[in-house]
Amino acid sequence: MTKLLEKAFKQAARLPETEQNALAKWVLDELEAERKWETAFAASEDVLDMLADEALDARSKGKTNPLNLKSL
Repeated sequence: MTKLLEKAFKQAARLPETEQNALAKWVLDELEAERKWETAFAASEDVLDMLADEALDARSKGKTNPLNLKSL
């Protein structure tokens, strides 16, 4: 465990029980959400590679336009 995480847990341990539980639930939810994103991106890696290749191909063939931030 890193020193920063240990410090955070020590401070959290001083909170009332209900706040500790709320913090623990939030941390667990965030970790689960991160795991789901990692899984989703890992599963779509081939698709993302294909889309990137298509975009690079279109650019090399002059089929793209520069992004105009003022038109957004």
